[in-house]
Amino acid sequence: MTKTIITVAPTGAWPKKKDNPNIPLTPQEIANDVYECWKAGASICHLHMRDDEGNGTMDVNKFRETARLIRSHTDCDILFNFTTSGDLNASDETRQIHVKELTPQLASYDCGSMNWQHNSVFLNTPLFLEKLGLTMQEAGTKPEIEIFDAGMVYNSLYYLKKGVLKAPLHYQFVLGAAGGIAATVENLVFLKSLIPQGSTWSAFGVGRGHIPILLAAIAMGGHVRVGMEDNVFFGKGQLAESNAQFVKRAADFIRLAGNEVASPQEAKEILSI
Repeated sequence: MTKTIITVAPTGAWPKKKDNPNIPLTPQEIANDVYECWKAGASICHLHMRDDEGNGTMDVNKFRETARLIRSHTDCDILFNFTTSGDLNASDETRQIHVKELTPQLASYDCGSMNWQHNSVFLNTPLFLEKLGLTMQEAGTKPEIEIFDAGMVYNSLYYLKKGVLKAPLHYQFVLGAAGGIAATVENLVFLKSLIPQGSTWSAFGVGRGHIPILLAAIAMGGHVRVGMEDNVFFGKGQLAESNAQFVKRAADFIRLAGNEVASPQEAKEILSI
């Protein structure tokens, strides 16, 4: 039976309590939330950190404290996937230091630059991407290649050829971000057609694209990501009560499709970690 990985992205860098009072922002809130998501079926947590004012930060100590608090639940073996893009003002070095020091199982690898939300630049220079790929190899961290548009897939093929990335690759298709590819099933099919044979992939839709892309990814044999980083609403006009609520729904859809929810250990095997 097919095993489907659920990644939960509980926080992100942008939503605040004013957007949804249930979003976790502090290390303790994030850790408690991740534990509940793990119990609901998430095998990977994609983690962003917030500073004391609630803004996105790449502070390595915030990552360290949050990871410690999650692991204080001694039965919780959820895999860590650390962002490398939690603050648009961070330097190339501060975007990598937590990978070097904490060696998470996965970390995001945003394979190109884009106009972010139409009002700023999400900058991932060729030099940074080469350095980040080598940093992840040294740390034993699997790159989660985030794809916001089709050109980023072709960038990943270049870095694979150059040895900056190593096969098998794992992709995370991001559909519906302002400035990126739209959240349509047709676009998901197109992106999947571009990746190398033997690669694994996951997908999510931002905002109202959440459910269509979730269902399409499951139907197409991919893995899925859910959480308040991508969507603070559980339904139209209905704020999410928790990230575990998203995970439980995804797990139900996976089982209805005749698949099984992958455990963290199974996720490691599927992703060749």
